[in-house]
Amino acid sequence: MKDGTLDTVDRRILYHLQQDARHTSSSDIAEQLDISPSTVRTRLNALEKSGVIRGYHVDIDYDLAGYPLYTKIICTAPVPDRDRLANRAREVDGVTAVREIMTGERNVYVNAIGTDHDDLNRIAQELDELGLKVVDEQLIRDEYVCQYHGFLDDDGEPPGSDSDA
Repeated sequence: MKDGTLDTVDRRILYHLQQDARHTSSSDIAEQLDISPSTVRTRLNALEKSGVIRGYHVDIDYDLAGYPLYTKIICTAPVPDRDRLANRAREVDGVTAVREIMTGERNVYVNAIGTDHDDLNRIAQELDELGLKVVDEQLIRDEYVCQYHGFLDDDGEPPGSDSDA
């Protein structure tokens, strides 16, 4: 990776990691891309060091884990305070993700889980006390994570597929 741009090998590695990082080894990726496992490990280290790969996260079914309510709380923060408030929102018990939005008044989205409506009310109240104005709440049934298809080859094929030969 040079100057913050990803080459084809980096994009292919990221594509394969998105599928199932926990069960995808450097050797698995190397085999798919027809490169050495040490090259994959070197590239992964560089992607991690540069911050492109920020971590490896588990996809939890919160309902099965005993938290049947999953909500997106949409907030407004004063632009000069948005970053600070978004980071503080991460400390609220029950918050699982925070997203800063660059445009509009609805500029901080908070994902939260709870066992009952009292949990969700408490979370919204704590966000309000931080200085985030809650403008909407959406009860989520489920959320699905998928691979980013922009990491596919120019021909639309998965990286390392037979059409790459």
